[in-house]
Amino acid sequence: MSDSTDAPPPPPPVPRLPTPRSLRPPRVPSPRRSLALKVLAIVGIVLILMVPLALLSGLISEREQLREEARSEVSAQWGQDQTLGGPVLTIPYTATEPAEGGGQRTVTRYAHLFPDALDVEGRLEPQVRTRGIFRVVLYETQLTVQGRFPSVDSAAFGVARGALRLDEAFVQIGLSDLVGVRDPIRLEWDGTTREADPGIVTGDVFSTGVSIPVTVDADGAAFSFDLSLNGSGSLGVLPVGRETTLKLASPWDTPRFAGAFLPEERTVAADGFEARWRVLHLNRNYPQAFTGSFGRPTALPRRASYEYYEPGFDGSGPSAFGVELLLPVDEYQKTNRAAKYGVLFVFLTFLTFFFVEVLGGRRIHPIQYLLVGFAVTLFYLLLLAFAEYMPFNGAYGVAAVAILSLVTLYARAVFGEWRLAALVGGLLTLFYGYFFVLLQLEAYALLAGSLGLLVTLAVVMYLSRKVDWYGDPFGGIGDPADAPPSSDPS
Repeated sequence: MSDSTDAPPPPPPVPRLPTPRSLRPPRVPSPRRSLALKVLAIVGIVLILMVPLALLSGLISEREQLREEARSEVSAQWGQDQTLGGPVLTIPYTATEPAEGGGQRTVTRYAHLFPDALDVEGRLEPQVRTRGIFRVVLYETQLTVQGRFPSVDSAAFGVARGALRLDEAFVQIGLSDLVGVRDPIRLEWDGTTREADPGIVTGDVFSTGVSIPVTVDADGAAFSFDLSLNGSGSLGVLPVGRETTLKLASPWDTPRFAGAFLPEERTVAADGFEARWRVLHLNRNYPQAFTGSFGRPTALPRRASYEYYEPGFDGSGPSAFGVELLLPVDEYQKTNRAAKYGVLFVFLTFLTFFFVEVLGGRRIHPIQYLLVGFAVTLFYLLLLAFAEYMPFNGAYGVAAVAILSLVTLYARAVFGEWRLAALVGGLLTLFYGYFFVLLQLEAYALLAGSLGLLVTLAVVMYLSRKVDWYGDPFGGIGDPADAPPSSDPS
């Protein structure tokens, strides 16, 4: 028997342990994918920033509403926007109408006659008062009104000759806000003086105003009266005369001639304005003599659009005209215009940082883009806040300097050098100046804005002409030591 032993069993296989994650080569996304993700991230951030910009527009509207509430409070105690209507000569007459149960009934109706000539002349003495931080434009005015009514002809009204009750005639003067009447109204009527009583006898023509009993004869009548009024914002006149003339003057240098008719003559200078209107009865769509009601004016005109609803047949439309005393600068209107450029400004700011990232070889995280975007959005909130306490141009400058300083210092921390931070700050300063010019050029804003975008696009095309978008666009042209590590594991 041979001396032999059994062969030992083979050792068990050693299990392969997974390579620790820390020892694996990093997975670096391809340059093309990295660029796409960065662009998508920037677009997403712009969409996110549209939310606070939209909220800002709502805040501006809210502040405007608070200003209008302050204006309404002051105006309610001083006098609202004033509209003068009339005078109109009103004569009661007796008419018969079918009764509901059959037969006839006798009723009282009113015939109305407008004057042949109506001349209004006055001067507005403005003053600015404040309620909190809001300013309200008020005025005092002394109007001289004169003219002449024609003879009363019952045929003009389509009424029987004996039906007119001439001994009960009265004159109505329409006033949109009686709170503003400062002195008694005394009507000079054919050599006699008569004092007005508050209220309107019939609502056929006007809803608010005063009435004066008069005596009517066959030859017509000349009239005149002085009207001392307090008002706010605007003063308008209804052209009820066959020929209506209005002359107004004021030391206010920022008027707005509004309503249905512009003045034939006007002069606006630093020491105030003068204007003269002349309107014929043919320029409006209601007659000189009529019976009953064909609409009446509202108690208060709508100041925003200067539309007045006054007597007129269907389709007559508003025909009042006059002047509105505007504040020199409407801070909310300009801030709202500036906020409309918010998305464009955010885009240009991100474009600046993006090209610094591409051409300078500096990585910028999307969170850093988001912080810069919030800073740019904050500019409009600062602008709104400062504009309530100082002139708009000064508020724009203060808000711009604050945001420029913040973004420039942050760019210095992100890029690690003052050269690129100064470049970013200089470009943003140029953008702020450009948008400031757009806000001043109301008539040419579209042209200037289009040319500015054209120049911006040309600069972007020039700077990006040698960028390797298929390679690594973030390689930059800076120091190689600042470049990201290579993705080649070998």
